[in-house]
Amino acid sequence: MDITKNKSDEIINLIKRDAVKIYSEDDLMELLQSGNKLKIKLGADPSRPDLHLGHSVILRKLKLFQELGHEVIFVIGDFTGMIGDPSGKSKTRPSLTLEETRKSGRSYYEQVCKILDPDKTTIVYNSEWLNKMNFADVIKLAGKYTLARIMERDDFENRYKDNQPIGLHEILYPLVQGYDSVALEADIEIGGTDQTFNLLVGRELQKDYGQKQQVVMTFPILTGLDGKEKMSKSLNNYIGLNDSAEVMFEKTMKIPDDKLLEYFALTTDFNIDTAKKLIADDIRNAHIEYGKLIVSMYHGDSAVANAINRYNEIASGKLPDNMETVIIYKNRTINDEIWICELLKLVGLAISNGDAKRSIEGNGIKINNELITDIAAQVNCNNSIVVNKGRNKFVKVVFE
Repeated sequence: MDITKNKSDEIINLIKRDAVKIYSEDDLMELLQSGNKLKIKLGADPSRPDLHLGHSVILRKLKLFQELGHEVIFVIGDFTGMIGDPSGKSKTRPSLTLEETRKSGRSYYEQVCKILDPDKTTIVYNSEWLNKMNFADVIKLAGKYTLARIMERDDFENRYKDNQPIGLHEILYPLVQGYDSVALEADIEIGGTDQTFNLLVGRELQKDYGQKQQVVMTFPILTGLDGKEKMSKSLNNYIGLNDSAEVMFEKTMKIPDDKLLEYFALTTDFNIDTAKKLIADDIRNAHIEYGKLIVSMYHGDSAVANAINRYNEIASGKLPDNMETVIIYKNRTINDEIWICELLKLVGLAISNGDAKRSIEGNGIKINNELITDIAAQVNCNNSIVVNKGRNKFVKVVFE
């Protein structure tokens, strides 16, 4: 689809908006003005297939490149996943099997298509070229970089100072990831600031292999709902791309007030000056407007009203009309009463006794809208009950 120059300039400005660093902006503009169809690369870590708004920061930039007619190459690191990316880690990350990386890769693709145009997205697995390398190829690749340069990576440097072990395979990781850019002859690669070192290695390797160096663009890491750490499912401070509209809206209302502008800037195309005014005028209304925008982006305009209504109902203490129903059949161990932690596991609100206890101790569990504070509590099994965890997980339990 042809676009006007004004529209093209607008998209380019959105692409550059919020970029932490561009290596280099002059090279980027030269590529974008060349009239050539460019290869825009993004590497994916297959150990975490559940995507959230933090991932959308980069994915939305890729979508803008697609609007300009360029090809997005989504690299599933099935080979590098078997090494384990040490980025930002204080210890060696467990490696994955090829089967595990492929399964995660499929899940990644399904989720990124919530943002990217699947018809303009090429999916590749880096085992396609890395599996073909022999030991001589690996030695040649290792000869492209010195140990001193590799140890400039913050995580390696810090672990070495703290006498933490560093595997030789981890030292190879930046080279292996960088070689992906050589194999693909990538024009542009983008990523979060935590990937800066690896992305620049790819740029240097392309030069060593006689290729034109890719442009590297890095973008901020989105802060999680706790307002401190980066958004992460493992920290439970995330808004998932697969979250329901109701859950998604409810989570947006938990964004710390001082981080809301960051969310507007990094996860939407909303006008920043307008966002600043919304926040200054009425912070709660600004949260609502952001929530409506996010729900509309990922679930459509028709889902917004229901999401707001459910949030208002729950905030007022009313139980939602629609909720999952779980039937628990009585037996020798479950008769008139059941231990609260066992109940939470059976209905899917906890994965272990420890998980259940933490939720109770954190004042996150209610039965029939009454807070449960005793981890040893026994629940009566003679009547149906409603169990809820937090404000967005409700289960009706029927005992038979």
